[in-house]
Amino acid sequence: MNKLPKLGLPVVILILVGIIFIAKSSVNIGYGEAGVLFKTFGGGVVTDKPALGEGFHIIAPWNKVYIYNIKQQEEFESGMRVLSSNGLEISLDVSVLYQPKLDELGLLHKTKGENYLNIVIVPEIRAVARSVIGRYTPEQLYSTKRDAIQNEIYEETKNKVDGQHVQLNSVLVRDVTLPTSIKEAIQRKLTQEQEALEYEFRLEKARQEAEKVRIDAEGKAVANRLLAASLTPNILRDKGIEATLLLAESPNTKIIVVGGGEDGLPLILGNQ
Repeated sequence: MNKLPKLGLPVVILILVGIIFIAKSSVNIGYGEAGVLFKTFGGGVVTDKPALGEGFHIIAPWNKVYIYNIKQQEEFESGMRVLSSNGLEISLDVSVLYQPKLDELGLLHKTKGENYLNIVIVPEIRAVARSVIGRYTPEQLYSTKRDAIQNEIYEETKNKVDGQHVQLNSVLVRDVTLPTSIKEAIQRKLTQEQEALEYEFRLEKARQEAEKVRIDAEGKAVANRLLAASLTPNILRDKGIEATLLLAESPNTKIIVVGGGEDGLPLILGNQ
C-alpha cells in the first residue's frame, strides 16, 4: 500500500513532462496564415524551405514558429500632410492593400520581422505620396488628375516594396482636402468654365440652325430658278391647251371660244 504513492509520483511527473513536451512541440496554424520556423540549434530562420501551411504541425520543442497573416490586408493613412507643386499644404487620405509574399515569408521575417508594415509599407507610401503630390497643382489634385495621381503612387510604391518581400495590390486615394479658400476658388473657376462651355454649345447650336435654314433657302431658290428657266412660252401654251381640253370634257354648261385669248388659247365662257 505504501509503494503505490511512491510509484504514482514519477508517473504523474512523466505525464506532466509529456504534456509540456507536446504543448511545446505542436503548432496549429489557422486559415489565411503561414508559419516561419526558427531552429534554435539549426541555423535560425528557415528560408530555404516553404513556410508552414494551415493545420497542425509537430516541431522540436526547442524550436519556434512565427505565424503571419498572409491574406490581403488594408492600411489606412489618414491626414497625411503633403505639399503641392506651388508649396500649398494638402491633407491626403490613402488606403494601401498589401500582403506578404508567401514564397518569401522566411526572408521577410529574417530581414524585416513581424512589424514589416511599419518598417516597409508605411514609410514608403508616405515618401512616394509626398513625391507624387509635389508634381501637381491644387486644381489638378482637386479635379482632373485624381486617377493619374493614384496610379503613380501605386506604381512607384510597388516598385519600392517588391524587393522587400511584400506584395502591393492596390493604392486608393480616399480624399484630398484643400484649404477652404483654395477649394472655393477652384469651384468658382470650374463653374465659370462650365458656363462658358454651355454658352459655346448654345452658339454652336444656333450657328448650325442658321446654316440649316440657309441651305434650305438656297435649295428652294435653285429649284425655283430651274423651274422658271424650264417654263418657256410653248410649254405654257401646251399646258393651257391640256387644261382647256380637260375643262371641255366637264359636264358643266360652258361656251368654248377657240383662239379668243391673248396667247391664242381658247376662252371658256359659261353660266357657272
